[in-house]
Amino acid sequence: MVMQKVGGKVMRLVRGDITEADVDAFVYDITEDCKLGSGYGGAIMMRGGKVVQDELTRIGSCKTGEAVSTTAGDLKAEHIIHVNGPKFHEADTVGKLEKAVKAALKLAEDKGVKRIAFPPIGTGLYQVPLDLCAKVMIDTVESHLKNGATIEDVSFVAGDSREFSPFQSRLNGGS
Repeated sequence: MVMQKVGGKVMRLVRGDITEADVDAFVYDITEDCKLGSGYGGAIMMRGGKVVQDELTRIGSCKTGEAVSTTAGDLKAEHIIHVNGPKFHEADTVGKLEKAVKAALKLAEDKGVKRIAFPPIGTGLYQVPLDLCAKVMIDTVESHLKNGATIEDVSFVAGDSREFSPFQSRLNGGS
């Protein structure tokens, strides 16, 4: 685990399964049509129950850079903050990623979340480069925490060493 203090708040990097994180809310990168899909989406359905997809179906859509919230069903977390992040090779990948992270943080604050976990957004199927993702996400979260946030603890959860290394480098002062 890598940890960095930001004022009286904490940013940390851990390896693991975000659906098992001991947090108030975790973030999931969703498609515009609010379908959970496979991978972690499948894990959310299996472990959290059908209620999560049912809530998403009622919500209907989530545009790029926006966030919506559901309960987490039977998972440890109380909420899942679903964001629609950028897709690589789109115009303004950085701006869309910043917007998505800010939207997730704002929605979490509105829900009273104190501890939240983020995965690397857009780095799987959508191929946003991990170095770019780490820089934008960490810088955006750090700025948020420095500016009166009520969130106290932000975890970046990496599923493997490929995801872990760029976030570790950035948290350790890399550019």
